[in-house]
Amino acid sequence: MSAAERFTLSKEERICSKKLINELFTGNGRSMTAFPLRVVFMKRTIVDDQPRAAMLVSVPKRYFKHAVDRNRVKRQVREAFRRHKSMITQNLTDDHESVAMAFVWLTNEKYPSSEVENRMVRLLTRISECL
Repeated sequence: MSAAERFTLSKEERICSKKLINELFTGNGRSMTAFPLRVVFMKRTIVDDQPRAAMLVSVPKRYFKHAVDRNRVKRQVREAFRRHKSMITQNLTDDHESVAMAFVWLTNEKYPSSEVENRMVRLLTRISECL
């Protein structure tokens, strides 16, 4: 990553569209796991001014009853993605390709940020190999 490139995660890079979320989870997306994270992803073509990599984070209430704990985990996952998303964007060959990803937390345990980041790197390298 060049010095001019910034590690940011803008609002446009977060998935909010119910249509896209349904598309990801109802069969069009592929998934892989690096415990405690599971990622569901799909390659798509860019329409208009969309980002190259878009993501969402899901931490089920069944695992963390308190919102403060769910928010902590979501913050860790977003931070790890923000720092390493260039692994995905560099491997997209066509300028009109993008990747939509949904990260799902799979356990009721909290992990240190370094461990979450290691698992994120493992997932992103596996995704970039599949693209």
